[in-house]
Amino acid sequence: MATTIGQALERLARNPGDTFSGARRSVVVVGNHRQPVPASSSPPAAANPRLPAAAALPGRICRSLVCVLLGALAPFSSASSGQSPASVDPPSASEVAEKQGNLRSLRSQIETLRRQMAAAEGSRRDAMDHLQEAERAVSATQRQLHETGTEAGRLRTRLNELEKQSSDLGRVLNTQQEQLARLLHRQYLRGNPDPLRMFLNGDDPNQLTRDLHYLETIGRARREILRDIEATMQRQQVLTSDARHQTELLSASEARQREEHARLIEQRQQRQLMLARMSEQIAAQRREIGNLQRDERRLAELVERLSRIIAAQTGEARREAQRREQARQPAPREQPGASPPAPAEGGAKAALPAAERAADEVASTPGTGSLVRLKGQLRLPARGTISNRFGATRQEGSTWKGLFILAGSGSEVRSIAAGRVVFAEWMRGFGNLLIVDHGNGYLSIYANNDSLLKGVGDEARQGEVIATVGNSGGNPESGLYFELRHQGRPLDPLAWVNTKH
Repeated sequence: MATTIGQALERLARNPGDTFSGARRSVVVVGNHRQPVPASSSPPAAANPRLPAAAALPGRICRSLVCVLLGALAPFSSASSGQSPASVDPPSASEVAEKQGNLRSLRSQIETLRRQMAAAEGSRRDAMDHLQEAERAVSATQRQLHETGTEAGRLRTRLNELEKQSSDLGRVLNTQQEQLARLLHRQYLRGNPDPLRMFLNGDDPNQLTRDLHYLETIGRARREILRDIEATMQRQQVLTSDARHQTELLSASEARQREEHARLIEQRQQRQLMLARMSEQIAAQRREIGNLQRDERRLAELVERLSRIIAAQTGEARREAQRREQARQPAPREQPGASPPAPAEGGAKAALPAAERAADEVASTPGTGSLVRLKGQLRLPARGTISNRFGATRQEGSTWKGLFILAGSGSEVRSIAAGRVVFAEWMRGFGNLLIVDHGNGYLSIYANNDSLLKGVGDEARQGEVIATVGNSGGNPESGLYFELRHQGRPLDPLAWVNTKH
């Protein structure tokens, strides 16, 4: 039986991505036999029993495989008490049903992941739509900024032209004022001519007429120039004020648009980061589904092989019991001349139930473990704070199969009871893992250790230091993951320990 299960586990371990990762070969002790389990050369994945959501799924699969391994080892725990391999009970039908239940659980987890991935794909499409809207808004804002800048440049050019015209008009005005000043100065030097006096003085009437016409023309031109200059200056002031007002409005608009543009760019960057995270999450979920499907295939193959082994071992045990039962019955003596006696009615039929009872008696021989007598008196394997309890719901919907004890790195890990180490190796999701067989199908499991101080086949006394606390297996926190199992089924450790110690 040990050889057959060992061969089945060897064939399972040779598959790519096998759970038994590590640089060396681990050995499982079954009774007095040491069964090698080859280690996979694939690099260990960073997973542990406490990681949330999708990141902890490989750990769940590892635990399912550990359940199968422990279920396969449990019937041999009685052999460690000195019994021969022939008296080992093969895995029961309930254990096969449990493993098939694990398969259904795996399929449910895969279906859940597929639904999550579909939802993530929908969210990714929504994010793409939002990203497209944001990028269009950014483009429109940039176009508006360009148009506003062009308009501002045109207005500034117009303002410069107005200022130049104003400067030209100022120079013209200065020239006209100088001319007017010279004219007034000449008039002052000539005095204020009185037309009547000029006429009475006997001046030339023609010259007098010309002088008067000239003075009138000059005065009218001066008044027109002054009116034009005043109107031009007023128009220039209005245009300058309006241009400056428009420039202020444009400056304020440009400032607002620059702020909006910066906000849109920041929003686009955030959406791009969100899209990148979602794409990464979807890729991780796809990889996780692939890993789960591979784990499901390996577990299905193991369940099928174990079922065949169970059927073969049960049939062999019954046939052996039949042979022993028939060997114990004395053969009837034949008398000379007498016909051979007819077989007793029901004799052949009675032999089968007797053989089955004998096979059941051989297969159900109890072990000599005493762990059950220590229930309620055990101590926790490490000093620390219990952060996760047996049966509590995990974030992804499953339940905890043990305890996680937060403790400082390097703290001592002690065996809860006397037993023999049957597994001491690195395992994906559990890190440095150590399993102690306490007999009668009871196993204690210590995971995420920093170092293992015992090897396969070593005896462990109650309270003896067997490992040190760490965070191996990718655990973000330092602590010890502890499980207690019977016949492969997890038990509540708090029902077995006395936390008052």
